[in-house]
Amino acid sequence: MKKWISLFGVVFVTLWLAGCSAESNVKKGDKFYAIGEYFEAAAEYRKAYMRTKPKERAKRGERAYKAADCYRRINYTSRAIGSYQNAARYNYPDSIVYFYLAEMQRKNGDYKKALQNYEIYLQYKPDDVLARHGLQGCTMAPIWKQKPTLYSIKKEPLLNARRSDYCPMLTGDDMDMLYLTSTRPQATGNELSGITGIKSGDIFISRKDDKGKWQSPEQVESEINSEYDEGACAFSPDGKTMYFTRCTHDPEYPRYAQIYTSDRTDASWGAPKLLEITKDTLSSFAHPTVSPDGRWLYFVSDMPGGLGGLDIWRIEIGEHGLGGVDNLGEPINTPGNEMFPSFRPNGDLYFSSDGHVGMGGLDLFKAEQDSTGTWTVENLKYPMNSQGDDFAMTFDGLHNRGFFSTNRGDARGWDHIMSFECPEVLLTVKGWVYEKDGYELPEGLVYMVGNDGTNLKLSVKGDGSFTQEIQPNVDYVFLGTCKGFLNHKEQLRVDTSSVSKEYVLQFELASITAPVLVDNVFYAFDSAELTDSSTLALDSLVTLMEDNPNITIELSSHCDYRGRDEYNIRLSQRRAESVVKYLIAHGVATDRLTPIGYGETRPKVIRKRLTERYPFLHENDTLTEAFIKKLPEEQQEICNALNRRTEFRVLRTTYGLFDTPDAPKNNTEAKEQDSATPQE
Repeated sequence: MKKWISLFGVVFVTLWLAGCSAESNVKKGDKFYAIGEYFEAAAEYRKAYMRTKPKERAKRGERAYKAADCYRRINYTSRAIGSYQNAARYNYPDSIVYFYLAEMQRKNGDYKKALQNYEIYLQYKPDDVLARHGLQGCTMAPIWKQKPTLYSIKKEPLLNARRSDYCPMLTGDDMDMLYLTSTRPQATGNELSGITGIKSGDIFISRKDDKGKWQSPEQVESEINSEYDEGACAFSPDGKTMYFTRCTHDPEYPRYAQIYTSDRTDASWGAPKLLEITKDTLSSFAHPTVSPDGRWLYFVSDMPGGLGGLDIWRIEIGEHGLGGVDNLGEPINTPGNEMFPSFRPNGDLYFSSDGHVGMGGLDLFKAEQDSTGTWTVENLKYPMNSQGDDFAMTFDGLHNRGFFSTNRGDARGWDHIMSFECPEVLLTVKGWVYEKDGYELPEGLVYMVGNDGTNLKLSVKGDGSFTQEIQPNVDYVFLGTCKGFLNHKEQLRVDTSSVSKEYVLQFELASITAPVLVDNVFYAFDSAELTDSSTLALDSLVTLMEDNPNITIELSSHCDYRGRDEYNIRLSQRRAESVVKYLIAHGVATDRLTPIGYGETRPKVIRKRLTERYPFLHENDTLTEAFIKKLPEEQQEICNALNRRTEFRVLRTTYGLFDTPDAPKNNTEAKEQDSATPQE
């Protein structure tokens, strides 16, 4: 009898201790949950569930639900399904358990069971939009899988490690740099995240080699990466500013994601600065992206005023700071979560959502805006979307190809990067803005006007280039501009094409402050008579005067040092006047032109660009007679040819803007002849 009493006592104490331990696990789990450490919270709730007697049905149901909620948040889909089923089995009192169970089953590709649980939930909440969208998704997903779109996708093993890699972002003048977020072992810090159970994310970069192949990602070496979670980066159109998300750790407070900026100095990124979007300190701000025109910063937040869950917002980026915030509203935002916005350069917005009709988890969507500002939203369907989370697209320039993130097929819910491509007929124009006889002009702007109503202002990249999508059967006019330079106009007619085609335009801008060479102007031997081969260059000069109707110029001719000084002055004067006569004959007003012959008095000063063609010359060398005679004979002839030139320089930029323009200078053609060494 004493033996049985003793055994009963042991069992009682064991069960009592288990009950106390279960309560302790719940308290620990609640603490972890409150600060967003769902991985740690899930472990505690699971222990509490296992230590709770089956007869305590209410407690078991509540603890199973809490564990399921954590598993759902960290993408442990299979465990979430099991825990939600346990919660339902133990009569968890809130019907929401059926909604989340259906969500997880849909995310697991089990559309039949998900449909059943959506229907159960809708009996309690018949007007729930998210449940109705989920129900519709269970019907549409199998149809989309049977009829895939033209998109093709491919795994990218080189870009992925054994943990999570996500949020790719292409940048660079040639889209030859790929930034991504990774939790691979090389990430900063040694502790595992209480949110996910793996390392905190850092920003890495992969570059293309000379053969166009992507290299293994390397950690970005700057203060951007820290012991905290960093990721989801984006860039300003000029590539000089990075926006990224950082989520800090605090054992006492919830984790709120915030957006930081970093500016590029030389080849490295500077110290990050917090971007204060609002004074709200109790909301998250994440997933930044910049509109193609650089005017708007789009981001994700759960701040008050949204439609529910996480919404996509935007704020204007001004010269003197940020403007007010705007919620994109319907039809983009829903009562669910809209996340990871990104842009294709043509202005189309891409984002992910679990609130629209989709295949499960986060689906990828495309949003187009018409001339009235109205958005239309389209699901990208299969194979871009799957039953898992599909998100964070980035594009290779204007092409409908690039990279995106997905956790499809990964039982642990870890994210990986895949590439995508969709065949299409893409018509583009690529242009270069550069100084005449000089280098690219990265500060240039190109104005683009089409007879279809197009009216755009295009910024150029660091190499002076721009690429823009164009439409068939449209006439375009492009005006290349840059401060300190004359304008240059190009016209383009785009024909219908059944294949992709790129048109190429050159915007060679003439300086306002420095002499500009008129290349390929030729005269008859020892004469001022223009040859037929000069026509193309002179016609270009006529066009330049037409494109810049408010300038007056000095048209100058120069000789080499050979021959008598007086003869060279007279010959160069006649040659300058010959060019002026040609321009007048082709419609340029006489009072906009001043011909001057300088003979040999102004030898050419070498600019840097010319040293690439003639390595024996150096920047700022002046081709005087003394300088030239020290050179070998072959190099002397090159320098003499460089000195024999026709140039112009801008005198005024206000011609025709006032009532009494300056009177033109009169230059009398010299009639006196002299004998000298002939000038070519």
